Amino acid sequence: MDHYCVMGNPVEHSKSPWIHARFAALTGEPVAYGKRLIPLDGFAAGVRSFIAEGGKGCNITVPFKFQAASLVTRRSARAALADACNILSFQGDTIVGDNTDGIGFVVDIERNAGVPLAGCDLLLLGAGGAASGVLGPILERKPRRVVVANRTIANARALAVRHATLAQAGGVALEAVALDEVTGTFDVIANATASSMSGGGVPVDARVLKPGALACDMMYGPAAATFLEWARAHGAIGHDGLGMLVEQAAEAFLIWRGVRPPSAQVLAELRAEMAK
Repeated sequence: MDHYCVMGNPVEHSKSPWIHARFAALTGEPVAYGKRLIPLDGFAAGVRSFIAEGGKGCNITVPFKFQAASLVTRRSARAALADACNILSFQGDTIVGDNTDGIGFVVDIERNAGVPLAGCDLLLLGAGGAASGVLGPILERKPRRVVVANRTIANARALAVRHATLAQAGGVALEAVALDEVTGTFDVIANATASSMSGGGVPVDARVLKPGALACDMMYGPAAATFLEWARAHGAIGHDGLGMLVEQAAEAFLIWRGVRPPSAQVLAELRAEMAK
């Protein structure tokens, strides 16, 4: 068996082992996938320990995506743009970093939720590792306008500046604002802040929602419940991050194994499993 894992803090809630176990079973790939709780000051040591044990690769979740980008030997173009990695592949002494969050988000929104991003107005809440991973692929879909809103506006501005060339090439109006300075209404709202995980409530006023807007939280399960209830109470369509999780995992599996697993089937199975 080839060994992979997800690393994070916290990590106990992660459904990644379940997802990759199903991918392995459905594709016949010899994959064993676990989870590792990494001390907040021990990320690099945790990665090196897994490599020494013969690990082939790992997924990275909060709060280590920026640290992962600094640790790698080589980055993919999308990981370099994001300056964050959610997937590492180990090739001898070489650590290759990539970011599949963005493609996972885009596929989930457009295919699973049925909402095209082209021409839409999109509000991205947060400027951390999750937001950094999704902004590039969002811009590639050529929405009309993207606003990055964050509590610390300097981080939102830095993220927007890093993506300015891509936005300009696609004719996308890209701006950065503080969370309490968001103006206008949006077709899609993506919550990439830590508010759902920390129980901090919804970080933006409901006036940003267009009637029937898609309001997506990148968390799933009980952590996303408050955001989804808020969306529905204000006439929006609530959408959790479970589909994004499965779709980014499918992209990671393809990178590691050269085989694309049946993500739609696994997402349906996972939702049924979580509903029990």
